[in-house]
Amino acid sequence: MPGLIGKKIGMTSVFSAEGKNIPCTVIEVTPNVVTQIKTVENDGYNAVQLAFDEMKEKHCNKAMIGHFKKANTTPKRKLIELKGFVKDWKVGDQIGVDYFGDDTWLDISGVSKGKGFQGVIKRHGFSGVGGATHGQHNRLRAPGSLGASSHPSRVFKGMRMAGRTGGDNVKMLNIRVVKLLPEKNLLIVKGSVPGAKGSYLIIEK
Repeated sequence: MPGLIGKKIGMTSVFSAEGKNIPCTVIEVTPNVVTQIKTVENDGYNAVQLAFDEMKEKHCNKAMIGHFKKANTTPKRKLIELKGFVKDWKVGDQIGVDYFGDDTWLDISGVSKGKGFQGVIKRHGFSGVGGATHGQHNRLRAPGSLGASSHPSRVFKGMRMAGRTGGDNVKMLNIRVVKLLPEKNLLIVKGSVPGAKGSYLIIEK
């Protein structure tokens, strides 16, 4: 589905017409620049490459500087390809947040917050072993038994254990648009979205 790149600014709350306080996420969607048009003849598929977020030229390699100059734009930090655009965009065109227009529902993708190495209670929601009383002083947050002791004498694949948590690609479907502010390049949606403040989001129709 076609969409744009945005940056998560943070969370706030707004009041609805009924007087309810709605938690919202503020997303900055400065105009995305079309830097390349992929075609079946040249690339084997149709897609539009979008670039987002300004970047100093000294932090960009020569190949990418030349790529951005072809699109008559400055170096950007984030590039993605999206398929399914109805309108025929040209290289150098800018697509702003008003592209979403009257759309009420959007799909938003991002990388979730990384939590590092975590135990089974935080990672999988285990309740822990036993209680804190009756002589139990250790292993309160242990996973417990991992399987049979005699046969097959091994731990099955997929067993929920401690490990690295977060930092995954997450896509949330049907996020409701609360407010669109084209003059400030802001999009306000209901609820939370994946990622930390300042992280990039892909917002799809």
